[in-house]
Amino acid sequence: MINEGIRDKEVRLIDTDGTMLGIFPIKEAQKIANSKNLDLVKIAPQAVPPVCKIMDYGKYMFELSKREKEARKNQKVISVKEIRLKPTTEEHDFNFKVRNAVKFLKDGDKVKVSIRFSGRQLNYTSLGKEVLDRFAEALKDVGNVEKKPKLEGRSMVMVLNPKQ
Repeated sequence: MINEGIRDKEVRLIDTDGTMLGIFPIKEAQKIANSKNLDLVKIAPQAVPPVCKIMDYGKYMFELSKREKEARKNQKVISVKEIRLKPTTEEHDFNFKVRNAVKFLKDGDKVKVSIRFSGRQLNYTSLGKEVLDRFAEALKDVGNVEKKPKLEGRSMVMVLNPKQ
């Protein structure tokens, strides 16, 4: 709430430099803010009486958005890359997928490795677990296993994190 939007009878007023001016009726607090060509902003509405501060509201909002933008810029977005295998994946294809996973982990992304079982392969899920364990062993230098291999429907899934 700012300026005329404040409906309380009296407020505790804080000056631009942070000094407490005291408790004023809302009209008088508004006059003090207007005389300084600034806005009256309610910063603690739950207090009795509510606390208002004299500040340039537009400048305050601009700096707030600037800080948020800076915080977003410094964030690292982690995406999850998926690699699909079969229990019968040949050695060359397996090594190719390991190289891709290494590249993803070095970029700072998580890697979700899934094995899709089709037909009668579902009876031999132990083969899929062996393949995933071999995959994790090949990537132990660049990644850690976040989620152990687990059967979910017709797929067995394992998630790897990049090492710090």
